[in-house]
Amino acid sequence: MRLTVGQALIRFLTAQYSERDGAGQPFFAGCWGIFGHGNVAGLSQALLEAGDSLRYYQARNEQAMVHAASGYARMTNRLQTFACTSSIGPGATNMVTGAALATINRLPVLLLPGDVFATRVANPVLQELEDPRTLDVSVNDCLRPVSRYFDRIWRPEQLPAALLQAMRVLTDPAETGAVTLALPQDTAAEAYDWPADLFQVRVWRIPRPYPEPQAVAQAADAIRSSRRPLIVAGGGVHYSDAAQALRRFAELTGVPVAETQAGKGALPYDHRAALGAIGATGTVAANSIAGKSDLVIGVGTRWSDFTTASNSLFANPGVRFVNLNVAAFDAHKQSALPLVADARVGLELLAEELGGWQVPAEYREFARQRAADWDALVERAYHLNHRPLPAQSEVIGALNETIRPQDVVVCAAGSMPGDLHKLWRTRDSKGYHVEYGYSCMGYEIAGGLGVKMAAPDRDVYVLVGDGSYLMLNSELVTCVQEGIKIVVIVVQNHGFQSIGALSRSVGAEGFGTQYRYRVTESGQLDGDVLPVDLAANAASLGAQTFKVSSIAELRDALAAVQSSDRTTVIHIETDPTVPAPDSAAWWDVPVAEASALAATQAARAGYEENKKKQLNTLGFG
Repeated sequence: MRLTVGQALIRFLTAQYSERDGAGQPFFAGCWGIFGHGNVAGLSQALLEAGDSLRYYQARNEQAMVHAASGYARMTNRLQTFACTSSIGPGATNMVTGAALATINRLPVLLLPGDVFATRVANPVLQELEDPRTLDVSVNDCLRPVSRYFDRIWRPEQLPAALLQAMRVLTDPAETGAVTLALPQDTAAEAYDWPADLFQVRVWRIPRPYPEPQAVAQAADAIRSSRRPLIVAGGGVHYSDAAQALRRFAELTGVPVAETQAGKGALPYDHRAALGAIGATGTVAANSIAGKSDLVIGVGTRWSDFTTASNSLFANPGVRFVNLNVAAFDAHKQSALPLVADARVGLELLAEELGGWQVPAEYREFARQRAADWDALVERAYHLNHRPLPAQSEVIGALNETIRPQDVVVCAAGSMPGDLHKLWRTRDSKGYHVEYGYSCMGYEIAGGLGVKMAAPDRDVYVLVGDGSYLMLNSELVTCVQEGIKIVVIVVQNHGFQSIGALSRSVGAEGFGTQYRYRVTESGQLDGDVLPVDLAANAASLGAQTFKVSSIAELRDALAAVQSSDRTTVIHIETDPTVPAPDSAAWWDVPVAEASALAATQAARAGYEENKKKQLNTLGFG
């Protein structure tokens, strides 16, 4: 079959399916793209000729289209994703941030950037990076360290093997992330006689790896010998569809469950085993129990510094770890006893091996009471009635109490993710979508678009600060173009207030974190706040807008949008000085060791005290 490289690639993608537990679906839901000279003759022409067999979606920013693909992949538990194509040059390098986010969060995304001429006859071409040391480097090489697999297709003959390797990685639950196939622009337009079987339907079965029986028995022995065990549920619980297995395990054993950012929603917030969020942005309930736990069972978590409170949280000197994770790399962290397996399979086998064992009744009741105490704090934070501007926790409360259990809240950066982790009452396992692996400012709107495309029957609510909104709001236009409804709540606090609070905590006095005029006399950005109207900006992009000034008005706007089918932006100003309830945990951010500022000196003294709590966990033994 004679096709160009671009045509062959698109035809191959349309024939790829994923399957798990007997349920199959097309692996690629479509292709995002922005076209330029690097991909217009190759993939643009191929997508045109393919028609709707692989639907094309027009993005406004290359980074954003990768975020949308990541949001979609996460919402589908990594069983589906998108391809994303860009031209060579700034289009390709714009995708680097999106690729890093996908790989850090273990999300499959296929990137297809255009590249230089394979023949080199026209070199240097527009937007080519010339490296005097070699002629085989282009800007696309920036994507190598943030991709799980990278290849450059210099010749048509190389395409079949590269495509199969790309699919191997994309569908591997332990290895998945961004995959990049760079396409030299002349090669992409070159015709070749392809074998017909390249385009046959291929079903990639997503495995559920089983753990070694000896490891299961050893883990069960460790659990039985513990008095205060704790489960830490990570994103792998969702990706492996293990929420019900976790719930059964917790109910059978009584082991309380805390949740990472990616794992939040593993249990409903009011389940009797649920402690809520853990770590630097966690609840006092989860963190106080973590500090005394003698055994910590990590399920599908990669143990980030926020989860471990920079290795200061698990303070019991005899604490041991058992890690159930499909990725051996993560399973061996914390020097744990590793169970390298699918989360659902591992939990089911552990429950069977434990044979009815339960934690002491008094421990179960203690954990339940701590969770109830925290929930009372959440209730107060939801209804502070703060004046003249509402607190951010009240915005969260109004949204949580208004939307349906199956609806989805989306966030990524600023102070909002931490507040959501602590305060959001999740009632559905897919109702919470906070990107905190990369905590990428600008993910929110594009990611929310991807979530909505993956779950059209759910309403999607994006919470975003003004700083993140200004960084990447362009996909509002895409939502309008495609008739895809998301509701964006822009929390206006005039700057990077999350980092402002962090800056003050390290003695840097909030320097460079507020959106203010520069004052001539001082030379600093400490004048009046800027007169930026983000609601007007959103309206100019085609969104329906509401500008509210109170929680009552916010509730009215939320009620109004539920019956609307339009993408909507709700703008509300909050008081950034009102914090959410404290997590009683620490996050390691170094403080200047020498300074003439009293605030910095005081912060350094506090930092040195907190460093003493940091543990070097040697783990199991």
